Amino acid sequence: MTQKEQQRLGKTLWDIANDLRGAMNADDFRDYMLSFLFLRYLSGNYEEAAKKELGSDYPNIDSNIVTEFGVSTPLQLWYEGNSDDIEEFEKQMRRKVHYVIKPQYLWSNITEMARTQD
Repeated sequence: MTQKEQQRLGKTLWDIANDLRGAMNADDFRDYMLSFLFLRYLSGNYEEAAKKELGSDYPNIDSNIVTEFGVSTPLQLWYEGNSDDIEEFEKQMRRKVHYVIKPQYLWSNITEMARTQD
Protein backbone atom coordinates (compact mmCIF):
# COMPACT_ATOMS: atom_id res chain seq x y z
CA MET A 1 0.00 0.00 0.00
CA THR A 2 1.46 3.33 -1.02
CA GLN A 3 1.81 6.28 1.34
CA LYS A 4 -0.98 8.10 -0.50
CA GLU A 5 -3.31 5.09 -0.18
CA GLN A 6 -2.51 4.82 3.53
CA GLN A 7 -3.32 8.48 4.03
CA ARG A 8 -6.57 8.13 2.09
CA LEU A 9 -7.53 5.04 4.11
CA GLY A 10 -6.69 6.84 7.36
CA LYS A 11 -8.78 9.86 6.38
CA THR A 12 -11.69 7.62 5.37
CA LEU A 13 -11.54 5.71 8.66
CA TRP A 14 -11.48 8.93 10.69
CA ASP A 15 -14.39 10.36 8.69
CA ILE A 16 -16.39 7.19 9.32
CA ALA A 17 -15.45 7.26 12.99
CA ASN A 18 -16.60 10.87 13.30
CA ASP A 19 -19.93 10.08 11.61
CA LEU A 20 -20.63 7.06 13.82
CA ARG A 21 -19.11 8.19 17.09
CA GLY A 22 -22.38 9.67 18.32
CA ALA A 23 -24.17 6.35 17.84
CA MET A 24 -21.63 4.06 19.54
CA ASN A 25 -18.67 4.30 21.84
CA ALA A 26 -15.10 4.14 20.51
CA ASP A 27 -14.50 0.58 21.78
CA ASP A 28 -17.49 -0.80 19.89
CA PHE A 29 -16.50 1.11 16.78
CA ARG A 30 -12.95 -0.24 17.03
CA ASP A 31 -14.28 -3.81 17.12
CA TYR A 32 -16.28 -3.27 13.93
CA MET A 33 -13.45 -1.55 12.11
CA LEU A 34 -10.86 -4.16 13.06
CA SER A 35 -13.20 -6.85 11.72
CA PHE A 36 -13.56 -5.00 8.43
CA LEU A 37 -9.81 -4.45 8.14
CA PHE A 38 -9.18 -8.13 8.86
CA LEU A 39 -11.70 -9.15 6.18
CA ARG A 40 -10.03 -6.79 3.72
CA TYR A 41 -6.62 -8.29 4.51
CA LEU A 42 -7.86 -11.89 4.19
CA SER A 43 -9.75 -11.12 0.99
CA GLY A 44 -6.75 -9.48 -0.64
CA ASN A 45 -4.51 -12.41 0.22
CA TYR A 46 -7.14 -14.88 -0.97
CA GLU A 47 -7.62 -13.15 -4.32
CA GLU A 48 -3.86 -13.00 -4.91
CA ALA A 49 -3.52 -16.70 -4.07
CA ALA A 50 -6.47 -17.50 -6.35
CA LYS A 51 -4.78 -15.64 -9.23
CA LYS A 52 -1.64 -17.71 -8.72
CA GLU A 53 -3.55 -20.98 -8.36
CA LEU A 54 -5.72 -20.45 -11.44
CA GLY A 55 -2.92 -18.94 -13.50
CA SER A 56 -4.10 -18.24 -17.04
CA ASP A 57 -7.62 -19.47 -16.16
CA TYR A 58 -8.13 -16.48 -13.85
CA PRO A 59 -10.32 -13.96 -15.71
CA ASN A 60 -8.17 -10.89 -16.40
CA ILE A 61 -10.92 -8.53 -17.45
CA ASP A 62 -11.89 -4.95 -16.77
CA SER A 63 -14.20 -4.35 -13.79
CA ASN A 64 -16.80 -2.75 -16.10
CA ILE A 65 -16.97 -5.95 -18.14
CA VAL A 66 -17.31 -8.02 -14.97
CA THR A 67 -20.37 -5.96 -13.99
CA GLU A 68 -21.92 -6.54 -17.44
CA PHE A 69 -21.89 -10.28 -16.71
CA GLY A 70 -23.84 -9.69 -13.49
CA VAL A 71 -20.93 -10.49 -11.18
CA SER A 72 -18.78 -8.24 -9.03
CA THR A 73 -15.38 -9.94 -9.16
CA PRO A 74 -13.33 -11.90 -11.69
CA LEU A 75 -13.25 -14.82 -9.24
CA GLN A 76 -17.04 -14.86 -9.13
CA LEU A 77 -17.04 -15.00 -12.94
CA TRP A 78 -14.65 -17.97 -12.79
CA TYR A 79 -16.93 -19.73 -10.25
CA GLU A 80 -19.95 -19.31 -12.54
CA GLY A 81 -18.10 -20.65 -15.56
CA ASN A 82 -16.37 -23.58 -13.82
CA SER A 83 -18.90 -25.12 -11.45
CA ASP A 84 -17.39 -28.60 -11.89
CA ASP A 85 -13.95 -27.38 -10.76
CA ILE A 86 -14.97 -25.38 -7.67
CA GLU A 87 -14.58 -28.23 -5.19
CA GLU A 88 -11.03 -29.04 -6.34
CA PHE A 89 -10.10 -25.35 -6.46
CA GLU A 90 -11.32 -24.78 -2.89
CA LYS A 91 -9.47 -27.90 -1.75
CA GLN A 92 -6.25 -26.47 -3.22
CA MET A 93 -6.90 -23.09 -1.60
CA ARG A 94 -7.38 -24.75 1.80
CA ARG A 95 -3.99 -26.40 1.34
CA LYS A 96 -2.25 -23.21 0.28
CA VAL A 97 -3.81 -20.42 2.35
CA HIS A 98 -5.75 -22.60 4.83
CA TYR A 99 -9.11 -20.90 4.26
CA VAL A 100 -11.74 -20.29 1.59
CA ILE A 101 -13.78 -17.16 1.03
CA LYS A 102 -16.67 -17.54 -1.39
CA PRO A 103 -16.62 -14.79 -4.05
CA GLN A 104 -19.76 -13.09 -2.75
CA TYR A 105 -18.03 -12.50 0.62
CA LEU A 106 -14.78 -11.05 -0.73
CA TRP A 107 -13.99 -7.46 0.17
CA SER A 108 -14.02 -6.43 -3.49
CA ASN A 109 -17.58 -7.74 -3.84
CA ILE A 110 -18.76 -6.05 -0.65
CA THR A 111 -17.30 -2.71 -1.73
CA GLU A 112 -18.89 -3.06 -5.17
CA MET A 113 -22.28 -3.75 -3.56
CA ALA A 114 -21.85 -0.68 -1.36
CA ARG A 115 -20.82 1.41 -4.36
CA THR A 116 -23.84 0.34 -6.42
CA GLN A 117 -26.20 0.08 -3.41
CA ASP A 118 -27.23 -3.51 -4.30
